[in-house]
Amino acid sequence: MRGQTFKQGAQAAVPTALGYIGIGLACGIMAAPHMNPLEMGLMSILVYAGSAQFAMIGLFAQQAPVLVIALTVFLINIRNLLLGLHASTLFRKSSLTQNIVIGSFLTDESYGVLMGERAHTEEIAASWMMGNNFMSYASWIVGTVFGTALGALLPNPESFGLDFALVAMFIGIFSSQFTIMLRRVKIKKLFLVLGVVGLSYLLLTILLQNSLAVLFATLLGCTVGVILDDK
Repeated sequence: MRGQTFKQGAQAAVPTALGYIGIGLACGIMAAPHMNPLEMGLMSILVYAGSAQFAMIGLFAQQAPVLVIALTVFLINIRNLLLGLHASTLFRKSSLTQNIVIGSFLTDESYGVLMGERAHTEEIAASWMMGNNFMSYASWIVGTVFGTALGALLPNPESFGLDFALVAMFIGIFSSQFTIMLRRVKIKKLFLVLGVVGLSYLLLTILLQNSLAVLFATLLGCTVGVILDDK
């Protein structure tokens, strides 16, 4: 039976883990001029957020205030509230502790793996999700630490343009998830969510910077998607 054991969850996350190692290497190489492998490892253990860590590295390079760094990380990761909200509906039979652990290690990619598994089975055990999360978590830590060690050997890591690695992975994940959504979600609902994101982005750019407009437009789209799923 699918979606039940820790081992099955870890196996389902292998493609994500391989991607995380590659992106983690890129993140570590970018971070090498500003921190050592131990500091990078602690960041990955405590923060565990690819896009936020890339942003933090850029802010470190600019010697930004701690408050600015903390606020940036908060805004980037606030979308996880919506991811966790939806994921929790799939684990209603699990304990509060299990749901807290699942939510604490949930990422865009592990959520995507969860949704892919949901396409094949309705009942997914908390142990499966923990295997999915742990495999991704461990691979990210390994990738970033080794990347920082490798980056110390390179003269100018920024010249490689490795910060695009995370964007490339998101494009790959979105394309696969979009294919699944076309089979599982009504086209009308799908285009309604996309329309909300697009329209809200255009309106928000009048008031906000592009980066913030993208963030809040995405949050609005996620909110609409959650509301429609409950109907």
